[in-house]
Amino acid sequence: MSREYIARDPRTGRPINVGSSRRRSKKREVREGPWMAIPPQAVIPLATGQLESYKVGWKEKDHFMTRLDGIKGLSNLAGAMAHEGHRILLDCLMDNDPKIRVAGLFALPSVAETRPDELFDHLSVLLDDKDASVRKAASECLKIVAPTFPSATDSTLAFELRHNVKQRRDAAFVGLGDLCQTWPEVACDHIDELLQEGSLDLRRKAAGLLRRVLSKGGAAAWDLVGWALEDEDVETRRQAAKCLVPLAHKEQRIATILAERAILDADSQVMVSAIKCIEVLDTDHGRAKDLVLVGCTHKSVSVRLACVKILPRLMGDEVLRNHCNALLRDEKDERVRKELQEMAFDAQIEGTEEQKNAFLAPAPKVPKIDVEIAESQGKTVGLEDLPPPDEDKNKPRHG
Repeated sequence: MSREYIARDPRTGRPINVGSSRRRSKKREVREGPWMAIPPQAVIPLATGQLESYKVGWKEKDHFMTRLDGIKGLSNLAGAMAHEGHRILLDCLMDNDPKIRVAGLFALPSVAETRPDELFDHLSVLLDDKDASVRKAASECLKIVAPTFPSATDSTLAFELRHNVKQRRDAAFVGLGDLCQTWPEVACDHIDELLQEGSLDLRRKAAGLLRRVLSKGGAAAWDLVGWALEDEDVETRRQAAKCLVPLAHKEQRIATILAERAILDADSQVMVSAIKCIEVLDTDHGRAKDLVLVGCTHKSVSVRLACVKILPRLMGDEVLRNHCNALLRDEKDERVRKELQEMAFDAQIEGTEEQKNAFLAPAPKVPKIDVEIAESQGKTVGLEDLPPPDEDKNKPRHG
């Protein structure tokens, strides 16, 4: 049933285009336990308390199941029993016993795949339950269901992402991280709003998720990377800059535009990420080439080193050697100097005899057809073969 779920934009109510069903049908992690061995006919009596216990075999051991296990077992029901299990689960989520509510939250993700009615309303209420164990279980439940039911949990997830309790906030971000894979367009909406928050922590965490939506998020994800690169917080910009190289492998035109912007950043780490991106791109023409050449004299050693390593892709051998020799006059860092010296070295002129001889090209091979034509005219091509030593001895001597 989860595959038939239609995600809708919470603002317009229209279905969200998420492409192939392959993304929508991400398998939910199955939590195993002895309750899985309870026969369907025993689950409801256990969950309602009509049975006090039920003996099952699980992994070669006997276990005595209680009401709490029966409630967890509601997730295994199908058909008409699943509808009855849904009704029982609603009662469990409103039970006075916190342990019953926790067990109900455990079963909620699986039951929701068959019949989600009202379940997510109860989930949003239990996130603020008076009992701490119930609140924790509700956060865990939201983390699991958010990637599968994005519309039903949209406002709840948005609230939890901004909650002042770290445990609840962290659980929500885990759910958002999984949502990046299943429904990237919905995740992009959440990340977009988070990048506009005043909280540094929220913007940094949102920027850290950009790589997850990069491959499937399309133009919306590319825009988010561009906006994050303009953030006033350097850590947010660094996280966004890490997306440039993966983007260069997927969309070179967009990556070039963003890299040219990032290479002018005041932070050296952002600049290095931009340079690594340019190294992947076609640097034969355009402003990127000029920016790399300027970066070879940047005050940051890491930036200079990264730019110098790209130089062989930008210019021919002779121009490269001249440029490296010019840079060596002012370069002080040993790592950069070593790179420049290796590029400036001309083995054909400055190398050993063996290195110089390696540049001596052998005579081109005569085509076979030309050899045959020459021989047909009584001419010899190349060096004549010497006769075998034995033949020389057997020949008669004259004079």
